[in-house]
This record gives sequence, C-alpha cells and structure tokens, in this order.
Amino acid sequence: MRIGIDLGGSKIEAVLLDSQGQICHRLRVPTPQGRYEETIQSIVYLVKTMESHPTVARPGVSVGVGIPGALSTRTGLVKNANSVCLIGHDLRGDLSRALARPVRLANDADCFTLSEATDGAAAGERVVFGVILGTGVGGGIAAAGQLLQGANAITGEWGHNPLPWPTATEWPGTPCYCGRLGCIETFLSGPALSRQDFLLSGQQRSAAEIVAAAARGETTAEQSLACYEDRLARGLASVINLLDPDVVVLGGGLANVERLYINVPALWGRYVFSDWVATRLVKAQHGDSSGVRGAAWLWPEQSS
Repeated sequence: MRIGIDLGGSKIEAVLLDSQGQICHRLRVPTPQGRYEETIQSIVYLVKTMESHPTVARPGVSVGVGIPGALSTRTGLVKNANSVCLIGHDLRGDLSRALARPVRLANDADCFTLSEATDGAAAGERVVFGVILGTGVGGGIAAAGQLLQGANAITGEWGHNPLPWPTATEWPGTPCYCGRLGCIETFLSGPALSRQDFLLSGQQRSAAEIVAAAARGETTAEQSLACYEDRLARGLASVINLLDPDVVVLGGGLANVERLYINVPALWGRYVFSDWVATRLVKAQHGDSSGVRGAAWLWPEQSS
C-alpha cells in the first residue's frame, strides 16, 4: 500500500493506492491558506485517515507528496512554489518528523508524469513528456518509467521558457509572475486563452465557454482556439526538438479540449526538425487523479 498526497492551492487530496494502482480510499480537505503549520497538520490528518482504512495491515505506509514547487538541491528547502507560504521551509523534513517516517516529495507536474508513465496513457513508453495546462503550465519527464531529476530540480519546466518563433504581436510578451516577459505560461495557461479571446471578442469568458462557443461556430472563439493551438504546437515542437519523446501526455483543465489532439499534431510538423513526427499527443488516462496517484508512485514496489 502507498499513500499519495496532492498539495494544491485550494485543496489537499490524499489517496490510498494498492500495488495494482487501484485507489482504495480518497479524501480531500481545504488547504489552509497561507498557514504553513496548519498545512503540515492537515497532511498528518489525511495520512492517519488513510492508514485507518481496513485494507491497511499496519501503520507506517509510505507517503509521497506532490507540491506546487520544488526542493532546492542546495538547501533542501521549498522553492518556486506558487503557494508562497511553503517557500523557504523544510517541508520534507517537517513532514518526516510529524509522520515519524521518511517522506518523498516531487513537483506536482512530475507526479502527474510519473502516474501516466507508470500505468496511464504512456505506460511502457521510453520517453514521456507530461504537460499540465491549467491555471499555470508545468511539465515533467519520465524515461523508462522513472522520473528524470536534474541538478537544479527544474526538469521539465518548459512553461518558463520563451514562446518559440514569436510573431510581431507576441513580442516581447506579457509579464509573467516569475519576473520575465513572454513565458510559455503566459500564452498557454487557461487565463492566457481567456485573455487572447478578450482581445478578439471583448468578452470575459472562461476556457470552457470559449470552446463551447467555437463548437457553435462563433468566429472569434474559433480564432482564439486556432491561435492557442498554433502556440501549443510551437511550444511542444521545441520540446520535441530537444527531448524527442515517444509521447506527450496532456493534463489539466485544457487537456479536455478534444480538438487539440487532432489539430496540434497537424501543426507541429512545420516546427519540428524532422521529415516527419512520430511523437504522439495523448490525453491523460487518470485525469485529475494523476497527480495524487503519481505522488504515491514516488515509492517503488520494494520500498512500500
């Protein structure tokens, strides 16, 4: 048995996963906003609740946690987290002490990627690039079913590179929260799609509303989505040129836009440095559960 925790900005989710990847128990609680110590206690509560399930023979189940950031390889403290109350804290150490066991932490996009590479849409593939398209844009890389983790703990952070091959209207780009201009995240997040649509339609609409309007044949919504698809094709083409993955798996709210899986591969060939593109673009098999499942899979079979 394994316990996975997804530490999000608005909720903390826990699952109890068996050796076959089946979820035996699931629970969510609100994230204590801006309160670090209460966040620790919420995770402890979730772990204890998971361990009280009848399928758990004894306490001390392995715990993996997906976080909206990363651990510094220099200090071990949390960095790059949009939940700013986590930044600068020894989250791994504090959780290990509170739970009286080792705890493994990884970026939430890495957890998503590991889940899909283990027993999801990219199971058995050699090189997998996992993409989160939601309120932000994240990514992770798995090779031979294992996460790649580099010297700076930022593997897969394609969202904070500039949008490739920018047009005159895209340069220099919108300010990003990271302090730079023109990051991929400012073009491919859900809010970015809404912002692009507002420029064309003058309406404040969510991504779901834009997709629905395009399906009805509305011209401005169709233009907004076509622009988004070309930008996504460019962004992923630069990853394919560098990483050459077998599969790109999409997660997050925008992964539910079914037309992306046809239109983006039809576009990215003009940007990929190859005579043809064998890389597949697929939707996450486990949907919203992929991140928390991947956190549980941070512990291999022999360690659980």
